[in-house]
Amino acid sequence: MASNVSDPAGARRPVIGLTTYLERATQGVWDVRASFLPQQYFDAVTASGGVAVLLPPQPSAQAAAAVVLDGLDGLILTGGLDVQPELYGAARHPLTDPARADRDEWELALLAGARERGIPVFGICRGLQLINVASGGTLHQHLPDTLGTDRYKIGGGVFAENTVEVDAETTLAGLIGAGPYRVHSYHHQGVDRLGDGLVVTARTDDGLVQAFEAPGDDYLVAVQWHPEENSADRRLFLGLVAAADAYAVSHRGVSA
Repeated sequence: MASNVSDPAGARRPVIGLTTYLERATQGVWDVRASFLPQQYFDAVTASGGVAVLLPPQPSAQAAAAVVLDGLDGLILTGGLDVQPELYGAARHPLTDPARADRDEWELALLAGARERGIPVFGICRGLQLINVASGGTLHQHLPDTLGTDRYKIGGGVFAENTVEVDAETTLAGLIGAGPYRVHSYHHQGVDRLGDGLVVTARTDDGLVQAFEAPGDDYLVAVQWHPEENSADRRLFLGLVAAADAYAVSHRGVSA
């Protein structure tokens, strides 16, 4: 389902922050650390009527997050490497990615500040896992050990395809419909113990949590898959942008 978002002259578009890494990058003679995020993420935001702003880790994460959030209408916690198991009190699995403490600290500060302000939040893959950990939950560090399958990460930069079952009468179902839904997967970790205050909204047939949300008026939706890879269906991004527009209206007195 392609987006048909219009952009009337002079209309304000909701500002959506997307978290990134600082990664080594080369361009011409330059070999430096740079903010890195695949283009699919911000394409999905802009095609859905939002303005995408990249948010790389910064020093003094809590203080910086407070300033950044003052200019955002919505927040996307994007995919990436594994959340540190030390954050949920687990010993490190041999196949868990090396710690990226700067991003974990930055995203935890952004998430906490966004929730305090009521800023809409959308978690994608690693983003779902970080939200779960921030809410007191835990993760399976290597799903093949638990489920006996590598169906969620076939490797080589190729996204696996899986079918999730979306629960009716949820925010997620209001966006993409209840019942079976085909998704793009690329992860080897997943939710073990669900975090406090979260409600599961989709699973796969092996019982693995594939989406959750937070009940109440403040928008928090998270999915384990990668919706940015499906350019034909922007409904999850349209939902976040619509919630961000409503936040802008209620908190800033402006609308897209």
